[in-house]
Amino acid sequence: MTDHSGTTANTDRNARKTRRFGIDPSTRELVFGSVRIPLPRSRLARVGLGIALVFGGLLGFLPVLGFWMLPLGLIVLSHDMPAVRRWRRRFSVWWARKRRPVN
Repeated sequence: MTDHSGTTANTDRNARKTRRFGIDPSTRELVFGSVRIPLPRSRLARVGLGIALVFGGLLGFLPVLGFWMLPLGLIVLSHDMPAVRRWRRRFSVWWARKRRPVN
């Protein structure tokens, strides 16, 4: 008799590694490649953080802030706001189609 309990944990770990960017819904962490950043549990805190990042991204020409904050803020907001989630999903589909090789 063989114990397969280790294979389910290994499969779950591999499934997490395949996700390249976005928010992992099971752990509520922001995922960028191998970097995982935990998000606040409070919806109000996540929306506040997302708005602050978008606002900081709009001021990206200043020395301390950067334009990298704009997409990060939109990803954080997409977790709680359906309109931003649709925009992000449309962009992801467009990007995948653009990168697909033409036959």
